[in-house]
Amino acid sequence: MRLFEQTFKNIDDILHKDAGCGSELDYVEQTSWVLFLKYLDDFEKDKKTAAELAGKTYAGIISPQYKWGTWAAPKGKDGKIDHHKALTGDDLKDFVDQKLFPYLKKFKTEAVSADTIEYKIGEIFSELKNRIQSGYNLREVINRIDELRFRSHAEKHEMSHLYEAKIKNMGNAGRNGGEYYTPRPLIKTIVKVVAPEIGDRIYDGAVGSAGFLVEAFEYLKASKKLTTADAVTLQKKTFYGKEKKGLAYIIGIMNMILHGIEAPNILHTNTLAENLADIQEKDRYNIVLANPPFGGKERAEVQQNFPIKTGETAFLFLQHFLKILKAGGRGGVVIKNTFLSNTDNASVSLRKLLLESANLHTVLDLPGGTFTGAGVKTVVLFFDKGAATKKVWFYQLNLDRNLGKTNALNENDLADFVRLQKTKADSENSWSVNVANVDKSTYDLSAKNPNKRDEVALREPEEILDEISLLDQQSAEILNGIRALV
Repeated sequence: MRLFEQTFKNIDDILHKDAGCGSELDYVEQTSWVLFLKYLDDFEKDKKTAAELAGKTYAGIISPQYKWGTWAAPKGKDGKIDHHKALTGDDLKDFVDQKLFPYLKKFKTEAVSADTIEYKIGEIFSELKNRIQSGYNLREVINRIDELRFRSHAEKHEMSHLYEAKIKNMGNAGRNGGEYYTPRPLIKTIVKVVAPEIGDRIYDGAVGSAGFLVEAFEYLKASKKLTTADAVTLQKKTFYGKEKKGLAYIIGIMNMILHGIEAPNILHTNTLAENLADIQEKDRYNIVLANPPFGGKERAEVQQNFPIKTGETAFLFLQHFLKILKAGGRGGVVIKNTFLSNTDNASVSLRKLLLESANLHTVLDLPGGTFTGAGVKTVVLFFDKGAATKKVWFYQLNLDRNLGKTNALNENDLADFVRLQKTKADSENSWSVNVANVDKSTYDLSAKNPNKRDEVALREPEEILDEISLLDQQSAEILNGIRALV
């Protein structure tokens, strides 16, 4: 593990010196494409070995002159990089920019179908460009990454975890990085509660770094002893996603590939540009897992794709998820907690739609600080599409510490929620609300815990005004008494 960590740190130090890379986002992007080509080289070596053992011939994906061992890391007899053959400086930069990237981009148009690794290679290099301005810095990065191996299961496992750590750091770096990272303990918990099964089609329409799909893949791999058919199903027919932003799209694909999904079914597209009326049964999924971006504002023409018009992106995504789920399909979606109580027409209409078109069986109310760098409070909505909601079980996560960058949410924090959620039992932190008792003019679902000890109950405005009036009256009487004594 130390080799991987030290290598990543060294690469960041190199990129920090380069004029073309100005932030953690750039470091991840540039590390990603070099890392991917090294991974691809090891992937091809494994495929070739497997073919030879089976008495077959492996044709290969990358042409000889573009293979990692030709331009990036040609080796001498001692197994070390031959610096007489390895390109560097302007020669290296010119080769990468003018020959390598154009060659790799062509895979997108030449691939036989979109569910092949060849197509994904073309997509990745159509979206990316080399930002490393110094060919000498690029040579240093290549040399560092060449030291890494992706041959054994343990090595791939370590690499995937390190890549996750880089995504997390990118999220902590500010700017727009936070949208790429949802805390993994939270994702794992959501996956456990939704409980996907092999054969389910699992979807995230705001895929970001693909954390939900990766954790669902890990969950399903551990759920049973996989048959050959199961393994093919997981590779080809299980995980689907869409992502609007180029860097997030690349990182999502890279993350899935590093976790062992060879040709991720992720599309680079604006999910919200799809008209809900055009979604057909063949387009639907069994499971939705997502943390859609909130706070964004979509244009009026995009809002026309939805029956409930709103500029809030998260509310549009929730409508999309409800529509794209199959009947009986299950969802676990993170959303701002103000969704439960906002009084604007769109919020009220959307809560009504959710309660009437799905069984909103569980709401997990998360503390502030769950998302590092974001001050907003969030909830997780767990729902099954079909029968209308009759009862909602709430769980309020109350921790004895403040969450932050150095004190993040962990799985143990959520263990009580997972345990109680199975039976939806009442506790100090959990309670149920009958929808029959919800005000039908507002559909207010505010998470007000009636069981929390030592919790000051929020009073109604009328009660507060009455108390102010009483205090004013008492003050006036005291003043009058003082004047009578003078």
